[in-house]
Amino acid sequence: MDVKRARTVVVTGANRGLGLEFTRQLLARGDRVVAGCRQPGHADALTGLAGAHPGNLQVVPLDAADERSRTAFVAEVAAGHEAIDLLVNNAGVLPAGESFGHIDAAVLEHTLRVNTVAPLMLAQALAPLLARGVRPRVFNVSSRLGAMALTSRFGTPSYAISKAALNMATLQLAHALNPLGIGVLAASPGWVRTDMGGDSAPVTASESVHDLLEMLDRRQDLGAGEFVDRDGAPLPW
Repeated sequence: MDVKRARTVVVTGANRGLGLEFTRQLLARGDRVVAGCRQPGHADALTGLAGAHPGNLQVVPLDAADERSRTAFVAEVAAGHEAIDLLVNNAGVLPAGESFGHIDAAVLEHTLRVNTVAPLMLAQALAPLLARGVRPRVFNVSSRLGAMALTSRFGTPSYAISKAALNMATLQLAHALNPLGIGVLAASPGWVRTDMGGDSAPVTASESVHDLLEMLDRRQDLGAGEFVDRDGAPLPW
């Protein structure tokens, strides 16, 4: 395989927030990006990026919570690419207004499907393409809110539970994929100023993604399931 070819990167939840910023910065680096989002026809920012980077951005429908949508997404990725070098599992949901005594099981289950089940299933389905990549990695966007050791109050239960589960999924994936030469890593992007993070967040999406990509570049190893901050410092489980 020609290691000088442009990297191929799959980014989920790419229509806004961190996913859009990952797509923007990866394209600026010269990578080819497959951007998954629920409604490509309404993803105006991605359409603009596709025009600015002709041939390097493929926008593919993906509803991370839906098994049939994930299957169709994987099939389209496989039809157009012989190998993947990086899978950025970024798609996520953060239910608002949850309080104890009023936790909705359906909301919790949907959050788990998007934040935990989808990253695991996509990594499993795309593993054959990753195994043919150059220094391939699965990169799961997690959160400090999923760290049990850092939890000191009740809050955002569905999101926190799903991210704690994603951290375990990251470890499980590492044990399965490391023998194939595929790295696996989970990282907290920080409290980021996005639709999810809100206007009070101290970190911009541009700063967060820049730091995360720099951290991935610095690491000599591929990743064996570690959970780290955006600067690469280990985070507690």
